[in-house]
Amino acid sequence: MATLADILDPTGQTTPRIGGTAQAPRRTDLTGVRLGLLENTKHNAALLLDELAALLQSEHGASATVLRRTKTVFALPLPEEQLAELVRECDVVLTGVGDCGSCSASAVADGIALERAGVPAAVICSDAFTATASGMAEVQGAPDYAYLTTPHPVAILDPDAVRDRARQLLPRVVATVTAAGAQQEAAS
Repeated sequence: MATLADILDPTGQTTPRIGGTAQAPRRTDLTGVRLGLLENTKHNAALLLDELAALLQSEHGASATVLRRTKTVFALPLPEEQLAELVRECDVVLTGVGDCGSCSASAVADGIALERAGVPAAVICSDAFTATASGMAEVQGAPDYAYLTTPHPVAILDPDAVRDRARQLLPRVVATVTAAGAQQEAAS
C-alpha cells in the first residue's frame, strides 16, 4: 500500500538517506569558512551562488577558496560521491536555485542531507515552489527545515538583477548558516 511519502517524494525514497537531526552545528561567524556552491543547472543559479560567495568573502571573511559543483540532474538527489566531497571539503554549502517544483524539492533534500552529514546548508528556492520544497522537508523527516525563498522567477533576471537578489538574500544566508542567526530566530 502506498503511503503519503511514496506519493510526494519524487526521488522514490521513503526514508531519509542519512540519519540524525536536520541541523548541523553552527559557527558563530563565517571567518575562514570553506564555501561550497552546489548549483543545479537552472538558469542564473551559478551566477546567484557566485555573487553570494563573493559577498560572503568580502563582507564576512569566508575563505577565498570555493568548491563549485554542478548537479548532473537537478531533479534527483545529490549523488553520494558529491555529497561526500562537499562534506569533506566544505564548512558551509549554498545550493539552488529551486526555480521549479522538482528542483525545489531536490534542493531541500540535498540541504537536509548536507545538514545531517554535519555541514550547514543554505538552500535557495523561488517562492512559487514552497509547497514542493516544504513537502520534501516533511518527507525527509524535517518538516521545520529552514530553506530560503526569493521571488519567482530567478531564471529570467539579467546579471544586475541577480546581483541585487544576492544582496537581498545575503543577511538571510548568513543567519541560516551561523549560530548567531539560529539564536535570533529562536528568540523571535
